[in-house]
Amino acid sequence: MTTDIEMYQGSMNVYADLGYPDAEEMLIKAQLVAQIHSAIKTRGWTQQEAAKVLGLSQPKLSSMLRGQFRGISEAKLMACLS
Repeated sequence: MTTDIEMYQGSMNVYADLGYPDAEEMLIKAQLVAQIHSAIKTRGWTQQEAAKVLGLSQPKLSSMLRGQFRGISEAKLMACLS
């Protein structure tokens, strides 16, 4: 038995596709966090080491890396990258 599955082309912004009002801001933050994660991995830092360098608590960094970054400004994320 086969079932037809209806598919839709996304907008390349999952937050917009889900109807979030601040979709562009969330996409930018997600991209910044991905860059921060990449930098941490490249340097071989633990979360504890990275948190100290970035000026965050380890639990806050852990939450951020798991996608919970609503309470963190774009400016703070940019500062973490520099």
